[in-house]
Amino acid sequence: MPEAVRASLSLWVGCIAGALAEGEFRTLLADAGFTDIDIEPTRVYDTGDARTFLAQAGLDVETHVAQLEGRIMAAFVRATKPAPVAACCGTECCP
Repeated sequence: MPEAVRASLSLWVGCIAGALAEGEFRTLLADAGFTDIDIEPTRVYDTGDARTFLAQAGLDVETHVAQLEGRIMAAFVRATKPAPVAACCGTECCP
C-alpha cells in the first residue's frame, strides 16, 4: 500500500489501509498455529473501485490508483487450528 493510503484514517476505517499482503497473512496464520490455510478471493477491486475510495478519502487519485489496481481483494479465509497436545500428567499417560 502507498504510504498516503496507509495514513488515511477513512481508509483504515474501511479496512483498506490496514490490509495485509496475502503472503504476510498466510505467515501470520501459520505462526499462530493454523494449518490447511486457504484464501479464496471473492472480489478483486479494480481501478474504478480504487478511484472511488481514494477520492472519498481526499487523496490524489492519479498518484495512487495505478499502485492499487488488482491489489486489494475481499476473500474467504479458511484454516484449521489443531487441538493442543495434552501435557504429560505423569508416568500413567506418557511412555
